[in-house]
Amino acid sequence: MTQPDAIAAPAGALQRLKLYFEQNQREVAAIFFAGGFGFDILTAGSIDSWLTIGQQVLYLLAVTAVMLHMFLAQGAPLPELATMPAPKRWYYEYRSPVIHFALGALMNLYAIFFFKSSSLLVSFGFLAFLITLLIANESRRFKALGLHIKFALLALCFFAFSAAVVPIVAGSIGLGVFLLSMLAGCLPPAAAAWWIRARKPELFALARRQILLPVGCVLVGFLASYLLRVIPPVPLSIPFIGIYHNVERTEEGYRLSYERPWWRFWHNGDQLFRAQPGDKVYVYFRIFSPARFSDEVRIRWYWRRPEGRRWALQDTIPIKIVGGREQGFRGYGVKTNYQPGPWKVQVETTDGREIGRVYFYLETWPVMPRIVNTEFQ
Repeated sequence: MTQPDAIAAPAGALQRLKLYFEQNQREVAAIFFAGGFGFDILTAGSIDSWLTIGQQVLYLLAVTAVMLHMFLAQGAPLPELATMPAPKRWYYEYRSPVIHFALGALMNLYAIFFFKSSSLLVSFGFLAFLITLLIANESRRFKALGLHIKFALLALCFFAFSAAVVPIVAGSIGLGVFLLSMLAGCLPPAAAAWWIRARKPELFALARRQILLPVGCVLVGFLASYLLRVIPPVPLSIPFIGIYHNVERTEEGYRLSYERPWWRFWHNGDQLFRAQPGDKVYVYFRIFSPARFSDEVRIRWYWRRPEGRRWALQDTIPIKIVGGREQGFRGYGVKTNYQPGPWKVQVETTDGREIGRVYFYLETWPVMPRIVNTEFQ
């Protein structure tokens, strides 16, 4: 007697997981993207690390080489993959996904660098544009677009790389250094177009449309963003800034005095500043800058009438910074003349790009006992 067919065993955990991924592809991709971006923020190497710079150079060179090969092969019939050796067949099958993976990795890194160097209120639009491109790069529809879009993304990576690395080499920032970085970013795509003109002159008109025109558009975008002061001042960043009653330099470091209650844990120092007669207002900050970096920043103090909406500049203090310290350059500014009301302190570059800011509210109090806490930085 024949036995009935055995009932199929229930799908294993791996099969159920695969099925779930297929049914919720967008949600899973979004979760992995957000998680990966957050992980990279915590683990990305220092912007002035030669290992990190070397990895970027390898990615940029590899993507440029593959995209030039794809450009030259436009219109030619695709070779028969079945007869190819395995490495060559894998190259043709996976070169487009690998390009988008490499471009995504580079844009992810630059988004992190610019994020760390930015005051979000000022540079939100620029960062939002980078992150939008980063997300779009993961979509199938975006990946199916032509070579001109890929060359535009590559140009964006070249300009972002130059904007980060040239100031490190120059040891300073400013308009001249930024223009030099933009010139450096133009050189690889321009050299590629020149190489095409020399090797296949008949394709140079196509190279102007697919390579040089996208590069020019990205360059205009970078220059406009700089003039509008929305490009963060990489490689500088402020990991810490706060308001204090006193800042004193000691052998153990900077001793910071404040009277903030413990439950205001989200404040740095006394962002609700209770000023008794004779008190001074101190702003303390740490600025990360690469080794051999030497430049100047400005501390700007702004006050706003409690019933008003406009900030009035009260004082500007220039401070020289020197890079190379692991915890960043430490400095502070002092304000002795003040009025009650809302205040903000901005740390800016000499060309007016904001690195960071802190808000506080100042109240005048009579002389009375108070509990002062201290910490070392």
